[in-house]
Amino acid sequence: MFKIKFNNNEKLEKVYNIVKEDKELHTYWSCSNITAIDRLHLTDHGRVHIAIVTNRALKILRMLHEHGVVTGIEKDHKLKYEDAEVLVFLAAILHDIGQIVHRDNHALIGAALAPRFTEKYLDSIYSPEDKARMTSDICHAIFTHRESSKPLTIEAGVIRVADALDMEKGRAEISFSLIGSTSIHSVSAMAIKEVEIIKGVKKPIRIKISMANSSGIFQIDELLRHKLKNSMIEEYIEVHASIDGEEEKLIDVVEI
Repeated sequence: MFKIKFNNNEKLEKVYNIVKEDKELHTYWSCSNITAIDRLHLTDHGRVHIAIVTNRALKILRMLHEHGVVTGIEKDHKLKYEDAEVLVFLAAILHDIGQIVHRDNHALIGAALAPRFTEKYLDSIYSPEDKARMTSDICHAIFTHRESSKPLTIEAGVIRVADALDMEKGRAEISFSLIGSTSIHSVSAMAIKEVEIIKGVKKPIRIKISMANSSGIFQIDELLRHKLKNSMIEEYIEVHASIDGEEEKLIDVVEI
């Protein structure tokens, strides 16, 4: 199990410790990777992807909170910010479980499977009513992490954007090296050297992306831009991508 920062959130720590021991979920992550890598020849969508998305989602959420942004679970269900962290954590670890069935419609399938897990993760912490409220918004975040559905909560937008930020070079090397095939996705991802989430200049959050060459623009323009659009959090995020490799210097900076 990967590590996260709890930031004194006792509920989050308790849920994390339950998830850490859940062999069923860990197996589902492995099954998702079989679908993605072995059967569809895509990039990793297992435990490593989940770890990256979860940590980046929590970081974005916490930066938004510091800026005074109110989450959906606070505004609409009258729960607390600490509950939003639990919600984002669970949505992040569950967002791709639908891929155990198929890549097609995996967001919808994942939302249908999620209550099986939220029931055991939340049962000892929340009342039945609050458990239902949390599960409702967790399923919403899972369902809307794909571009075809619009997030209606801050938490869902965080999951959607964090999912798109798993784009660094090493993330394409699994399918590229094991299968030996190339696509615009793998070639573009190979050009992404580093992704950082830092304090913004014009907006509260800056996504800073370092590229080796211009093929990385595909990841930014075709994937990240579409995920960020209508995400509920686009007004708080600026994207700054620069090319600093020796291979080419067609452009210096790309900004969204």
